[in-house]
Amino acid sequence: MQTAAFFDIDGTLYREVFMKELFKRMIRSEIIREEEWYKEVKPYYDQYDRRVGSYDDYLLRMATIYTDAIKGYHRSFIEHIIHNVVRDMGLRNYLFTRNRIKWHKNQGHKVLTISGSPIELVKEMAKLHDFDDYRGSIYPVDDKERYTGEVIPMWDSKSKQKAIYEFKEKYDIDLDASYAYGDTAGDFSMFQLVGHPVLVNPTKELVNLVLSDPEVKHKAEVAVERKDLIYRVKIEELVVD
Repeated sequence: MQTAAFFDIDGTLYREVFMKELFKRMIRSEIIREEEWYKEVKPYYDQYDRRVGSYDDYLLRMATIYTDAIKGYHRSFIEHIIHNVVRDMGLRNYLFTRNRIKWHKNQGHKVLTISGSPIELVKEMAKLHDFDDYRGSIYPVDDKERYTGEVIPMWDSKSKQKAIYEFKEKYDIDLDASYAYGDTAGDFSMFQLVGHPVLVNPTKELVNLVLSDPEVKHKAEVAVERKDLIYRVKIEELVVD
């Protein structure tokens, strides 16, 4: 059996939220109206930024606007925008996570990414960072390759759990020997399944979920990267205010 490392992208590998940068490009391309950002998304971002709102609520709102915005557009047009976003921003990563990807590759582990970002974006990031395989949120297209306005999400815990089981069967993975890296509540199911969960700059919601599960708490560690320093501690030693 093989050892694997499962990585989230937004907030775990990429230092921000990729959808935010994608929104900027789509506003420039007039796919999304600028007022939609300010009226429908920015309030959620501001609440999260001031630490009075949920990070997951912010992501979900962006995903909803994105789903509606791309409806009727040809896949190739959206893929072109995403390609340019990843080309320009794809290396804006946390050093800790980038080094862990390199370490796992050197150990001969399967390096896999499971992200709530659009599958087209996840595919580009997987190519850039040499992941062995990937899963992302799927936005279906019709027989003319135009988006239908529907979404099959990959940002929630249940979907990520299903993806891990698919990878387990596909690559004969030993989950007890494997690793998972994530930062939000949607990554919690990955932590429950693997032997070595690592919280990377985690949200308070994720920390609380881990602290409430004795089994995950016992095996989890936390990595926090700020400026040019990386702090790594066992979650049992973490003090949360």
